Amino acid sequence: MDMRLELVPLPTSDVDRSKEFYVERMGFSLDHDVQPGNGFRVVQLTPPGSACSIVVGVGMSDPEAPRVHNLHLVVDDVEAARRELSDKGVEVSSVQDLGGVKYAYLSDPDGNSWALQQLLR
Repeated sequence: MDMRLELVPLPTSDVDRSKEFYVERMGFSLDHDVQPGNGFRVVQLTPPGSACSIVVGVGMSDPEAPRVHNLHLVVDDVEAARRELSDKGVEVSSVQDLGGVKYAYLSDPDGNSWALQQLLR
């Protein structure tokens, strides 16, 4: 039995602000921005090179729901990724080398947190 993680819902208090952050600053692709009716809005975004997307929207989850913590974005060069995101106005922590794995951390405007991870080979 195959099981593929393909979509992670993230709580947001402002869909347009989240969309701007993920597209303009993080470089995610905008897959869908639809309003199927009944007050719903679904914005699906995918990190470059990823098979898994995130979704933010109206009517999908409680904007006051607990935030999602420590989603990992695996990169080839954490220093370069950190620099690129910092240049786009994203606050990213300094790089930490944990002995074979390097990390840098950031959060979106709603407090959902991410880890840039580089596996040293």
